[in-house]
Amino acid sequence: MRVAVDCLDQIVAARSGPVYAYHQIVHNNQVVDSFQSRGVVFVDDIQKIPNDAVVVFSAHGVAPEIYRQARARNLTIVDATCPLVMKVHLEARRFQQEGYSIVLIGHRGHDEVIGIQGEAAESIQVVETLEEIATVKVPDPQKVAVLTQTTLSLDETKAMIAALRLRFPLLRLPHKDDICYATQNRQEALRAALAQADIALVIGSRSSSNTQRLRELSCEYGVRSYLVDRPQEIDLEWFRDAHRVVLTAGASVPEELVTEVMHWLSERFLLEIKERIYREEQVNFVLPASAISASYATTP
Repeated sequence: MRVAVDCLDQIVAARSGPVYAYHQIVHNNQVVDSFQSRGVVFVDDIQKIPNDAVVVFSAHGVAPEIYRQARARNLTIVDATCPLVMKVHLEARRFQQEGYSIVLIGHRGHDEVIGIQGEAAESIQVVETLEEIATVKVPDPQKVAVLTQTTLSLDETKAMIAALRLRFPLLRLPHKDDICYATQNRQEALRAALAQADIALVIGSRSSSNTQRLRELSCEYGVRSYLVDRPQEIDLEWFRDAHRVVLTAGASVPEELVTEVMHWLSERFLLEIKERIYREEQVNFVLPASAISASYATTP
């Protein structure tokens, strides 16, 4: 997610003219609003972008057909697809080439799922719930593979893969787990902290799948959970009779927004802050070459 934001930031800084982004660069309203104030135009239809313009594809990835349409309009393409999402795209291509029917666990209509489906439209079927697994139909039960949206709940995904294995014992899995490491780390850290929590305050936008999973996880543990996009959405009544509050944030939430929420709380409550580090994240991705090329091409 951070790579996509840095990618768009670099392009905007290098250009004097408008920059277009296909879909929200990440699913966070604060980030999108910030870029819009700097002149970025977000579109959900590639045909609305003028010919010869610069377009940045969001972190969620796009289908090959979107690439084709962009090239037909002579657009300068900067692909900010998250490398972990791109991994799932490549897996979809590989499984299709090997003749597998693909079950994609994810949310229908989500930008990421639409992009993955576009890689192997004739071979992929999407399932959202355990109940839907019973309805999966394939031409060859011995050639079935599974992929997952990267921002899902770990527990729910494991349960669905286990159910698929019962139906298709030879089920093929990716070489590595598809769930985003940042999503996974946040879920595991939250789970460890919930045992001592009266309230869970989740920072992020409702359009963010991984943020919604954090809120749902808190509810599953019986902890009152509230999702807020900004400090102004916090209701002081939530904290009545509460002593321990767990604060977490979605993967695409800027660090400064977390700090802003902490400051808002500290102005209204006497806080004893305990930071829990569950796992250090040391995975780093470089900016895509297309971003660097576009920046050089547009710098006076």
